[in-house]
Amino acid sequence: MSEVALPIMSSERLGELLTLVRGADTVELKLSVPDGDQRSAVAALGMDPLDAQIRQVVFFDTPDLALDSRGVVIRARRVQRRPGDAVVKLRPVIPDELPPSLRRSPDFGVEVDAMPGGSFVASGTMKAPADNAHVTDVLAGRRPIRKLFTKQQRELFAAYGPDGVDLDELRPLGPITILKLKFSPGEFGRRLVAELWFYPDGSRILELSTKCLPAEALNVAAESRVFLGARGIDVGGVQQTKTRTALTYFSRQLTGARSAPRRSRS
Repeated sequence: MSEVALPIMSSERLGELLTLVRGADTVELKLSVPDGDQRSAVAALGMDPLDAQIRQVVFFDTPDLALDSRGVVIRARRVQRRPGDAVVKLRPVIPDELPPSLRRSPDFGVEVDAMPGGSFVASGTMKAPADNAHVTDVLAGRRPIRKLFTKQQRELFAAYGPDGVDLDELRPLGPITILKLKFSPGEFGRRLVAELWFYPDGSRILELSTKCLPAEALNVAAESRVFLGARGIDVGGVQQTKTRTALTYFSRQLTGARSAPRRSRS
């Protein structure tokens, strides 16, 4: 969810947002709920955890996050009782500056993510189906990473990824277990999505989101703010991003393991 942007943004910042929104296919309004407020948020919105779908997400990058530094995200996902998917994402992007051939691809879409406090970013995503078993094989080292991605996705990575970095040289960052719930509070009149991410250190991120067309964004943002605020959900708290938290956590694990002194064998 996003608070209404007009009162808190400079004219320049607002103009940047409107330019991105005009060039996007969709807008996703997101709100992360602080850990101490998650149980009350679940109760206030009438969410039933038994209706949630189990997912696993794994990112691929170098230990020093070379892809992330270039604005490239590589991800695969296993989904309960459904096919998984593989994603190559560019973030941030300026929609009007993307190659026309890329914008014409039916597998590529541009979305603006907006969060409370006036934070927003546009990303371009190319998604393709992936067999859940193939993702498992990649994590077990039985299958090369590149086999998860289509020819078009590999070409996108080659065009935007770091020079000299091959897909098969990347390291898995994850997996992370997720509960995803889609629900429609009757009085709200829109579908909400709740994702609860469980990180290996015991921390959690609960994110609420709703998608809309670009022309609807400001109205939906205002309606969402009013709806959540009336149910005691804080829309002004510090925001956490799921991907950033995951990349930072697993990168530290990899670099820590790599730099740790070897134990002598007795």
